[in-house]
Amino acid sequence: SLISNKFSEKAKIQMRDKQQKKAKGSREVRDPKAEYEGSYYKTKDGKIAFPALCIKQSMVGAARFIDGLPMTVLRGAIFVQGDTDGLIPIKYESDEMREDMVRLAGKGSPADFRYRGELKGWSMDLKIKYNAGVISAEQVLSLLNTAGFSQGIGEWRPERNGDHGTFEINKSVKMEA
Repeated sequence: SLISNKFSEKAKIQMRDKQQKKAKGSREVRDPKAEYEGSYYKTKDGKIAFPALCIKQSMVGAARFIDGLPMTVLRGAIFVQGDTDGLIPIKYESDEMREDMVRLAGKGSPADFRYRGELKGWSMDLKIKYNAGVISAEQVLSLLNTAGFSQGIGEWRPERNGDHGTFEINKSVKMEA
């Protein structure tokens, strides 16, 4: 499954206010359904999506498992294309709200709940541009498969000691020049 955790506008405002030493207001009553719905990235037409940059970062991270392919070189050799906002729509079978208990950082910090969306039976159609002078089409596919196994995307992915967000290449992949 893929667990989404888009950084909410509310969290961004709270961080800005803290950095600017603005006074804290009283705590608002939490709305789990709104937090869950806000955990998804969405295209302009409202479809659930994921940032293309996260796929690229997963592929770059997977390069550590492939000899002779430096991550620094790979950053400039592959580009995963999204829509105008850099998002890739996701196809999925089901969508559920998760309630996860998390430990906050810092001494004496209490546990807290997070409400996030989880997609099961998900897939994406990717468009990847690559520099054929640096990496071959076969290497791109191999790297993508390695990324899906060792890195993943989203929350609780393998790169972060989880087992969600893994993926593999569909056997009917089309390669276009």
